[in-house]
Amino acid sequence: MKTKTNKISDNKEFTPGPKSLKIFEEEQKYIAPGVQSIALFSKLVMEKGEGCYFIDIDGNRYLDMYAGVGVASLGHGHPDYAKAMSEQVSKINTGSFCSPRRANYCKTLAKYTPKGLTRIQFYSGGAEAVEAAIRLAKSYTKNYEVVGFWGGFHGKTGTVLGLLDDFKRELGPIMSGIHSVPYAYCYRCPFKMDYPSCGLYCVEFIRKQLKQESAGKIAAFLIEPIQGTNGNVVPPPDFLKAVKEVAKENNAVLICDEMICGFGRTGKMFGVEHFGVTPDIMTVGKGIANGFPVAGVISNDEIINSKPFANPSGSSSSYGGNPLAGCACDATLEAIIKYNLVENSNKVGEYLLNEFKKLQEKYRFIGDVRGKGLMIGVEMVSDRKTKKPLDKNITRRLFDECIKRGMISMCYSATIRVNPPLIITEKEAETAIRIYDEAFGAISREFNI
Repeated sequence: MKTKTNKISDNKEFTPGPKSLKIFEEEQKYIAPGVQSIALFSKLVMEKGEGCYFIDIDGNRYLDMYAGVGVASLGHGHPDYAKAMSEQVSKINTGSFCSPRRANYCKTLAKYTPKGLTRIQFYSGGAEAVEAAIRLAKSYTKNYEVVGFWGGFHGKTGTVLGLLDDFKRELGPIMSGIHSVPYAYCYRCPFKMDYPSCGLYCVEFIRKQLKQESAGKIAAFLIEPIQGTNGNVVPPPDFLKAVKEVAKENNAVLICDEMICGFGRTGKMFGVEHFGVTPDIMTVGKGIANGFPVAGVISNDEIINSKPFANPSGSSSSYGGNPLAGCACDATLEAIIKYNLVENSNKVGEYLLNEFKKLQEKYRFIGDVRGKGLMIGVEMVSDRKTKKPLDKNITRRLFDECIKRGMISMCYSATIRVNPPLIITEKEAETAIRIYDEAFGAISREFNI
């Protein structure tokens, strides 16, 4: 199939090619509603991927600036990964027995995790791993309450559903013993304060809130070192340490959810490294296996041996850690190390961050630019003083303008989440900035913003 160069249509809304549209509309008769917005809005059918590019069934190429929400660490069709997975699936792919590649992965990973966190258990999805981490925390502390943070996202399952905003609406009573406290989202501080003069007032508020609400049986504080779904929100450098102190005061463990910010995404192997904090438990996923559904819980020797979590079959998962999953993890980490992708994330991420800050000076609707490595957030507002988010009809137009120019980006809401594959080159990053600039210009003229 010969790929084509995307042409910018005169139509305001993006229209997929005829083959994509036909297959998409046929599937809509059978698939459940509620699929990811990026797939629903684009209506594209992808034929294959090459590095940092998607190629749809009509032959159009699109620069990938979202990587399946941080999943495709190695991009698409990576030869090392493809070879390893092909060889493994031809041998054995299911079962919970130990496998050579899984054993090698566990040993290698222990060299890169925060000090002491050398024990891992495997799962098949992020929410499953988070639920397991909470079970582990309860097993260790013998307590039962969980503290999460405003804007956090850890899945849509029973325990963590109560920590979400819109997803829990109209679903009836939520699980008891769940507390939601403020995250240090400084651009939109709920207390209308400024850092650092605030003295991390949000942490003091957490102390007061839990004194009023908690039954004194907190098992865990569950937090993203950098919030992904909320818009790649980077907290102040001393926030995570302060949260760990509050956890200690409550005899609770600190669970850091590294689903998005782990494995080189932030320019370091793990997001917690930016803040000098070693959590008690980490949850990992997404970029861990370059698209194969793997997640994990990582902890130290003492905590991981807590019962009932540590009883036979107490921490297991039907699909977690099967031979193909172990191979996917091993091949991905091997490539991340071999091709210096953590360093590349830091280098190209710094370039993108600086270029977005230049665009912030050019366009008055860009209110905030933040990020670490290849985890960048660009917040768009209708007024910089009030910080009112840009209307969705405008951001949907931005999405269309980007995709018409050959780039897929999570820019259909007021905060652009920039999470390209870790293999992205500076030249490809330059292309992305050019397209963002052109698309920003188009909506600026159309909506006079």
